[in-house]
Amino acid sequence: MSACVPTRTSDADRTGEPSGAARTAHSPPPTPRRFRIAGADLSASVAVFLIALPLSLGIALATGAPLESGLVAAAVGGIVAGCVGGAPLQVSGPAAGLTVVTAELIQRYGWRTTCAITVLAGIAQLGLGCLRVARTALAVSPAVVHGMLAGIGVTIAVAQLHIVLGGTPDSSVLANVASLPHQLANAQPAALGVSALTLTVLLAWPRIPGRIGRFARKVPAALIAVTAASVTAAFLGLSLPEVDLPSWSSHALAGLPDGPVLGIVAAVLTTTLVCSVQSLLGAVAVDKMTAKRSDLPPAMRRSNLDRELLAQGASNIVSGSLGGLPVAGVAVRSTANVNAGAVSGNSSMLHGVWVVAATLLLVPVLELIPLAALAALVMAVGIQMVSLNHIRTVTRHREVLVYAVTTLGVVVFGVLEGVGLGVAVAVGVALHRLARTRITHETDSRGVHHVRVRGQLTFLAVPRLSRTLHQVPHGADCVVELDGSFMDHAAYEALQDWQKSHTTQGGKVEIAGRGGARIAEPARASHTCCRPWTPWRNHHCDRPSHDRAAKPEATEPRRAGGHQLHSGISAFQRNTAPLVRAELARLAREGQQPTQLFLTCADSRLVTSMITSSGPGDLFVVRNVGNLVPLPGAESGDDSVAAAIEYAVDVLKVQSITVCGHSGCGAMQALLSSPPSGHGALTPLKRWLRHGMPSLARMSDAGLPWARLSGRAPADAAEQLCLTNVVQQLEHLRQHECVARALERGALELHGMYFHVGEAQAYLLAEADPVFGQVEATALDGSLDEGSATRA
Repeated sequence: MSACVPTRTSDADRTGEPSGAARTAHSPPPTPRRFRIAGADLSASVAVFLIALPLSLGIALATGAPLESGLVAAAVGGIVAGCVGGAPLQVSGPAAGLTVVTAELIQRYGWRTTCAITVLAGIAQLGLGCLRVARTALAVSPAVVHGMLAGIGVTIAVAQLHIVLGGTPDSSVLANVASLPHQLANAQPAALGVSALTLTVLLAWPRIPGRIGRFARKVPAALIAVTAASVTAAFLGLSLPEVDLPSWSSHALAGLPDGPVLGIVAAVLTTTLVCSVQSLLGAVAVDKMTAKRSDLPPAMRRSNLDRELLAQGASNIVSGSLGGLPVAGVAVRSTANVNAGAVSGNSSMLHGVWVVAATLLLVPVLELIPLAALAALVMAVGIQMVSLNHIRTVTRHREVLVYAVTTLGVVVFGVLEGVGLGVAVAVGVALHRLARTRITHETDSRGVHHVRVRGQLTFLAVPRLSRTLHQVPHGADCVVELDGSFMDHAAYEALQDWQKSHTTQGGKVEIAGRGGARIAEPARASHTCCRPWTPWRNHHCDRPSHDRAAKPEATEPRRAGGHQLHSGISAFQRNTAPLVRAELARLAREGQQPTQLFLTCADSRLVTSMITSSGPGDLFVVRNVGNLVPLPGAESGDDSVAAAIEYAVDVLKVQSITVCGHSGCGAMQALLSSPPSGHGALTPLKRWLRHGMPSLARMSDAGLPWARLSGRAPADAAEQLCLTNVVQQLEHLRQHECVARALERGALELHGMYFHVGEAQAYLLAEADPVFGQVEATALDGSLDEGSATRA
């Protein structure tokens, strides 16, 4: 049996500090918090380090910067951004998306000025973070962002192809493409063979089948590919250029900016833009990955983008000052970090520590890596940046023109120029869609005129709309079909004025949606009775207000259910659907992932989403008469409740189950008045209510005290049975095998809840010890924080 005690959450509880006498009489003395690193973070940091080491060297090689600068950026990005970042599971470091920008800066201004530009870009990021504009950066069209990354990927791949063939890349993409035939004719077999081996291992390693493949995939493919190429080159004695890490005593640090002011400003803006957008989009992508992990606390599942922008700025300041490459959030390492099971930012910090250790202890080993192997690795990364999935997405959304222009702009002119072209084309496409409206007029065989409007109906289309509407003869029947998602005030007034004029001349007008389906009229100011959760019996929107005043609600007969259903659906489509359409579209793509199974009564007065302030996708709801949970194997002839429980626990992986009873429950009143007995001919309702007999027996036990509601006794035996039934059904839940397993693992919580309909008051039952004692249902109010529900 379970006991229930009252629970409340005070301000001190929410802040984590004991208050008043509780601090002295009931709380142990505070102990200093110790820094602990979870085992999952330790293993994840090693996996990320093994990926970051070769990639950092390869990106430094691709930019033409000193090779050790890639290691500096990897260490700083891991330690600084991992320590103070707002996206704890995102890993920062030298990013492939910055390769083209950095290479151009080094060629134009030199390495020391490039480091100074990195520092200034970090300061600019700090300013943007203080202004809290991180969310605004996400307003850039995804087609522009994906096009920018694709253009950078093409640039990287073409440049590294020359090193793969044993040559040296030129300064621009067009020059590299022009010299490619000559480079192919003079390819060096040794460099080409090492590069081919690197690419083969890189592609084949993740595809090893069977059990061996599962173990092999725990080691990053990039590390295995570079290691295999290095060992092969050393074994065969191939004479190839290798990694050359100079002494740290001669490492170049940042200097004062040297160059034209406008050029430096443009360089800072470009670096800031690319670093910020890539980091923020990476944080959003990490949030999508962590949302699927139930083992993470809520704080780890949602990024603070403004704080992440501040952390990226601090990382760039430190990296540039120490002679490192620009830093940004990196998709490859972040994905590996999440998939490796990291649970906090400690994994990113530790990976930075491992990079520092490698630069100090593994220099002789790193200098055995052929440059051709690193070039092949970076070329593969560049090719992967041209994502077919992104191309399909922008094509489906009719933004392939924006994507193509941005990609070509980045390849031909540069990153900032390409992004500017992409934004301009995106704005032009949006204006074209807004202004493009197709209006047609035709007459069917019955003489009904159809005016069809395709596209957004704005003031720009009002002249054409008016001309078309006035082609409809006076007194004719007309259907106006609106196939668009937006109509501004000018178009609305023009349509309404014509409708009034046409109807006064004996005509009939019907406003319809797509396909001719009838749609509801726009809401008027007089429809003040319609609000969320308004009962159907209070919907009088299609009747004038003076009629409502003449006919009081108390004497008005109930409307037919069909009319109520039609009015309710129309109100939903008009008022609610536009607000929830995006969220429901996301749920349709990703599937349901509720965190709670909510088992309650079928009573029409219980609106679960209202009393729990939940929305689509939050609750997996099971409703039945009396909120009963039949015991496993009970003679019921209906396994629907057990099936729902099993599906919620084993398939949906819900984290809690709530049994909610309510006042005035008809099932409990039926149990009290005429409890079902015997095995004779019982009605379906009587057979079902037999699962509530244990609750009736529990209440009748003289050795058990009656429950209380926030200190008061239940109003009558029916209310007492409603409370007792909640506790009894929680006991029945524990008997289900799937629930017992989840409780044993600590992956599931059970809650008891009671809702008083007349008071609109929710009560929570909480478990104190295994011995059944006084049942106390504690009232919940607005002062309680989210997550304050105590285990039942």
